[in-house]
Amino acid sequence: MNRLLAALLAACAITPAMAQTAPVPAPADYRARTPEQEVIYFVLPDRFANGDPKNDRGGIKGDRLKTGFDPAAKGFFHGGDLKGLTARLDYIQGLGATTVWFAPIFRNKPVQGPPGQESAGYHGYWITDFTSVDPHLGSNAEFKAFVDAAHARGMKVYMDIVVNHTADVIQYREVTRDGYPYRGKADYPFSRRGGVGGAPINPGFAGDGDASAANWAKLTDPSFAYTPCVPKGEEKAKTPAWLNDPIYYHNRGNSNWKGESALYGDFVGLDDVATEHPRVVAGMIEIYGDWIDKYGVDGFRIDTAKHVNPEFWRQFVPAMLARAKARGIPNFHIFGEVATGDFDPALQAAWTRNAGLPSNLDFAFARAAVEAAAGKSGTEILARLLDDDVLYEGGKAAALRLPTFLGNHDAGRFAMFLKQMNPGIRPEDLLARDKLGHAIMLTMRGVPVIYYGDEQGFAGHGGDQLARQDMFASKVPEYNDEALVGTTSTTAQANFNPAHPLYRFIADLARLRRATPALTGGASTVRAMSEKPGLFAVSRFDPVTGREVLLAYNTGTTPLTNRIAIDPASLAFTALAGQCPQVADAPGSVTVTLPPLSFAVCAAKE
Repeated sequence: MNRLLAALLAACAITPAMAQTAPVPAPADYRARTPEQEVIYFVLPDRFANGDPKNDRGGIKGDRLKTGFDPAAKGFFHGGDLKGLTARLDYIQGLGATTVWFAPIFRNKPVQGPPGQESAGYHGYWITDFTSVDPHLGSNAEFKAFVDAAHARGMKVYMDIVVNHTADVIQYREVTRDGYPYRGKADYPFSRRGGVGGAPINPGFAGDGDASAANWAKLTDPSFAYTPCVPKGEEKAKTPAWLNDPIYYHNRGNSNWKGESALYGDFVGLDDVATEHPRVVAGMIEIYGDWIDKYGVDGFRIDTAKHVNPEFWRQFVPAMLARAKARGIPNFHIFGEVATGDFDPALQAAWTRNAGLPSNLDFAFARAAVEAAAGKSGTEILARLLDDDVLYEGGKAAALRLPTFLGNHDAGRFAMFLKQMNPGIRPEDLLARDKLGHAIMLTMRGVPVIYYGDEQGFAGHGGDQLARQDMFASKVPEYNDEALVGTTSTTAQANFNPAHPLYRFIADLARLRRATPALTGGASTVRAMSEKPGLFAVSRFDPVTGREVLLAYNTGTTPLTNRIAIDPASLAFTALAGQCPQVADAPGSVTVTLPPLSFAVCAAKE
């Protein structure tokens, strides 16, 4: 065994201090936990566990283009359901997760897409009935059973909700050779049918700048850009019934993701809801308020939040918080998806200020942590992330509630990014970097989100459908040929192994996080950074006692020894994880030594 490999394995081993961390009992009232105290597990129910094979086809007869069920095709239903998820709560809680967030469970259009390119609504984002559980996943009663079972364990439940769009039901009579490109308000105003030269319609309608009910009542003809029509047999496809009227949609064709089309365009053909309309605002508040009232869920992740006008969120968010408070849920967690492929904290922060979203999924963290853990950039990107926390509404304190993640069901899995950024990486190095990335996420500020399967070494070959593997034995060839991290297992067999090195590592760090208030609610002070892969150090402080916890990471492939500035009151340290100094060199200074691709969590003694 060469020296580097020995150092890597030693660095990523669980230290005695970390291994002996006792599980932290949930508060007697789990509702008392604030969002930053959670560890979230995000899962696609269809891909997790099949508790009831009788619902695999959703009660629909016919082939896969009718039922949506084909366990050998990555874009169709595979059979996972709420019963299976409920039966596996031991596994999820054993990982250290305190909250389960799952993809939308509402009834979806089973199959949609052009001939030869069809896929199914297994992911939950093609909703037709906002009031019912999709029968492929179970029933409303089974959803209640899941929520009750989670709550009985002191675990919370976050729903994934959609406001921006519904399933693709509305079609357009006009067809161009490019399909349905976006038609903007300048060329196709609300006041003319089919363009500025068309017949006058909607007299007196002042446009979306006036959100009053009186103004929107004047919008009676939705044919200002395209002429919307509903195919025969789908006139009552959506629930609640008001969602079947094209007047409540923008009907301007597919978004090109630029300018106004980001708000008014169809999301890849999905019917784009006119969220400026007072009837829509009231209707969505009623829909999602009912899920809080009936089931007592603990939070919402908002899909495609940046594609909805900010004024909508300024009405919706307070209404949901009020419904939750009335239901006895004082710490209801709402966070939006403001997706960006770049390192852009300002874009995320803008939506907390302009739209009043309490929090957003931290895409900037994902970019910074992935690049740092992969050795693709220096660690200064992590320091920049913390510097920009002041941009959020509420500043650095609000940033504590940003859900952080390393990969997801859209962009792809963390291990895949590591492979892409390190072609030909050795298996032991991949495992070491995978652990390092999870250590960064589980110890830095924010609310860590574990994407299901990452704890079993899932990697995948890409994003979207290629990042949505089955936890149960899979029949999908594109999944089963991938090499998993830290194991010789494949997705051709079930992967619920609590002995997997990543499962054990995450579980131990999650317990350490929950047992250490500085890691959940502590302010952060950057101590050291590097322009190249290497040292990053940050101190976090217990919000009650002020005690310092020093975090140090080595993203490089060589050992390092560095002197770091610390709080002058921190004179001696206890190793909570990794290799820590016992005493300070002098008040305000300590020397840290780290093996390659390793980290340390060092708590100052009182």
